[in-house]
Amino acid sequence: MVAKISIGSSLYGALSYNGMKMNRDEGRVLGANKIILPADGHIDIARMVENFNLFMPKTGRTKKPVLHISLNPHPDDKLTEQQYEILAREYLDKLGFGEQPYIIYKHMDIDRHHIHIVTVNVNEQGKRLNQDFLFRRSKKITTELEEKYNLHKAQREKISPDTPIRKIDPSGDIKRQVANTVKMVGMRYKFQTIGEYNAILSLYNVRCEPTDGRVNGREYHGLVYFATDNNGKSIATPFKASLLGKFASRTAIDGRFEMAKEKIDIAPTKRKVTDVIAHSIDKADFIAKLKERNIDVVLRYNDGGRIYGVTFIDHNTMTVLNGSNLGKEFSANAINERFNNQFNNQTNIPADTHDVSTPIVVPLVEPTPGDTHTDTAQEPVVNQPSSGQHQHTVTQSVSDFGDYDLPIPGLGLFQQGQSFNPDEEEFRRRMQRKKKKGRRPKF
Repeated sequence: MVAKISIGSSLYGALSYNGMKMNRDEGRVLGANKIILPADGHIDIARMVENFNLFMPKTGRTKKPVLHISLNPHPDDKLTEQQYEILAREYLDKLGFGEQPYIIYKHMDIDRHHIHIVTVNVNEQGKRLNQDFLFRRSKKITTELEEKYNLHKAQREKISPDTPIRKIDPSGDIKRQVANTVKMVGMRYKFQTIGEYNAILSLYNVRCEPTDGRVNGREYHGLVYFATDNNGKSIATPFKASLLGKFASRTAIDGRFEMAKEKIDIAPTKRKVTDVIAHSIDKADFIAKLKERNIDVVLRYNDGGRIYGVTFIDHNTMTVLNGSNLGKEFSANAINERFNNQFNNQTNIPADTHDVSTPIVVPLVEPTPGDTHTDTAQEPVVNQPSSGQHQHTVTQSVSDFGDYDLPIPGLGLFQQGQSFNPDEEEFRRRMQRKKKKGRRPKF
């Protein structure tokens, strides 16, 4: 049995997250301690917060008093709701939280059912409970419970440099898949802009968008991640970066942008693309020849069908490069001028390519359901492409962004931000200049 402990400040957020599962018939309350549960089973989040506050001091120095714990038995362990509740209560007793107010939830949002517990780590006198070696003690307790109740041994799955990345499987644990995809992409690929970052994520049906706003009077700049289908449409509630892990945060990704500037060598990719474009008769041939060189290309179209963005993903050097970074002859304008006529004359052009709100993704790797033993997700995974294999071609229009150490979510607020594409912006400015030149003075 794997236990995941997340320590935070938002009691309302943790309760709301579990309440949201209940509203979708994906969760139910199994039991509680010192918390009054309504007879009709309808959980009022605000009332639950009041119940917790009765047992918490009005003031205190503990900035993160909330514990959100998930207990995840092995998938082969088929337990009753009563057995789940017994495990949860015994786990809390051994951890030293048995006398605290808490609520036990069962989640059924994925095939592997599991438990969530919301409790607090301060007592009525405002004293913080013992958290020394909390995670080590938790691991010892889960091992004892496995042995006592003859449960299967369940271990955290770790991501290694050899772990393949696959596209999001809608039938699996989407949050975990998104988190693992983001982590592995960040570990392996070099990119310098949010557009380049999204280009590589899109191969695996993930999208990232910047968010900006205010929370509790403080300015907020973050990232939100979306799981998508093969047509680029969102298939699940978006995930704030903080719900996935520090590796997904805006600070972490900005840091990767800076590191990439020092490490990226465009020469190998430029040589290959130069050779390919010189011997390509049309866009389809260009894409096919790049595939032979183990390079994917992401083309972005505006609502008029014009190519406004080109990004090359070189799986040999693990580098993501905007076309203009390779040279003017590889920019979106140059690629559009060379190939767009042929493209527009094709009869099999997907209708959605002119839809400015929907990315179109054409993958070559089929999704494979992952095997997970915790509630934070299923292992997504990408087979590292070798020459001529496991490659992807992605065509997008203008778009409206681990392991068991991933944090357990609470509910947060965010506001969608606007992304910026230098090629599209430059094209817009050039069109404006042409309009100004064509104006004649009035007399």
